[in-house]
Amino acid sequence: MTQAERTERLGADEQAPAQAARPGGFLGLRQWGRDGRGSTTWRRGLVVAALAVAVGALLAFHAEVPNGVGNLGSLLETFLPWLGLAVPALLVPALLRRSATALIALLLPAALWANLFGGLVTDKSGGKADWTVVSHNVAADNTDVPGTVRGLVDSGAQIVALQELAGRALHAYETGLAGAYPYHTVQGTVGLWSKYPIGEVSPVDLRMGWTRAFRAQVTTPQGPLAVYVAHLPSVRLKAEGGFTVHQRDVSAQALGDAIQAEPLKKVLLLGDLNGTMNDRSLAPVTSQMRSAQGAAGDGFGFSWPSSFPMARIDQIMSRGGLQPVDSRTLPRDGSDHLPVAAAFRY
Repeated sequence: MTQAERTERLGADEQAPAQAARPGGFLGLRQWGRDGRGSTTWRRGLVVAALAVAVGALLAFHAEVPNGVGNLGSLLETFLPWLGLAVPALLVPALLRRSATALIALLLPAALWANLFGGLVTDKSGGKADWTVVSHNVAADNTDVPGTVRGLVDSGAQIVALQELAGRALHAYETGLAGAYPYHTVQGTVGLWSKYPIGEVSPVDLRMGWTRAFRAQVTTPQGPLAVYVAHLPSVRLKAEGGFTVHQRDVSAQALGDAIQAEPLKKVLLLGDLNGTMNDRSLAPVTSQMRSAQGAAGDGFGFSWPSSFPMARIDQIMSRGGLQPVDSRTLPRDGSDHLPVAAAFRY
């Protein structure tokens, strides 16, 4: 062996112990045995595993969370899809702790979330539509009414429902939309604009003392359609009272009763319901109707708040064989809500 070969071999022997001491793979994932304190991969990360099981329990049994204290059940169900963020958040400490127990426990919330919401993240739109509808809470303090009017006209919708119409802005909507929509009706603070004739308009009593919902019959080229426009009472999150929803729930029951008594087969509901399809308190309505977003949307379609949408509280729903073929949100305007649109086959 030459001097050069002996020198090279000696250098390699000196580096070998240092290399052997290094953790193998990303985050030392090849060293999943006992740690310095003697804990095995099955005994490490028990707190992370417990948190994963707790998240899974909330996803699986959210309907069992009581509303008796601060309406916690409805609050949870309003933001239920966001529980999915707990999975990647807990995955990081599970890997850092090199805990097989935590990783296996994380499969529970991951599988439950996929079962509940996995179908929403794929594009389900497709097929020929007869007409498109838009629903928008334009906000009483809208900062760009002309821009909102332009967006509604540019949407190409044949039927437009607006909520929170008030003051001088109402005149701006009536004049701005008149050219595109020859038929319209306004009842209280909600209104309907249509390219098709509107008839048989009647308020729906939401038990609030003023009009925030009505029913109208729209005569489409394919046949008659009952259209309900509604703006259910707002909810509040208060330190002393929790999630305050009593008036909203009373109004939801009244709206559900009106829809149940509807004589026409084909029915549309457009409006700001101040609640999501997951919220059990809206069951008087949601149990009868089909969400366009759930049937033909692409993603969750969160509509509020417009600056960072976190919940789908603006709804387009149908029953009686109306087939949603597309559902989406429209670009942000001067409102704190995003407009929502859906296309239907009659």
